Amino acid sequence: MALELLALALIALGAFFFLAGTIGLLRFPDTLCRLHALTKADGLGLGLTCLGIALLAGSAGEVARIVLIWFFVAFSSAVCGHLIARHVRGAGGR
Repeated sequence: MALELLALALIALGAFFFLAGTIGLLRFPDTLCRLHALTKADGLGLGLTCLGIALLAGSAGEVARIVLIWFFVAFSSAVCGHLIARHVRGAGGR
């Protein structure tokens, strides 16, 4: 029971950070600030959500798949964020 509550708390906290990143996307004035809000908040939100789900996993194989999903999403998010920032900087605008 305590493990399920901890997992629920981590997933809810992850959802909070996803929501915070979305609010930052909508409220910040320029592209680089918006990008910063999304990459930081979504990265933490994804990590907390994956940790909560991993606590509920039934086997080591499921945990390994969750970790692989987390790794690939985090890696692709970092690469996409870098490419967007480089394009914005190269275009000279915000």
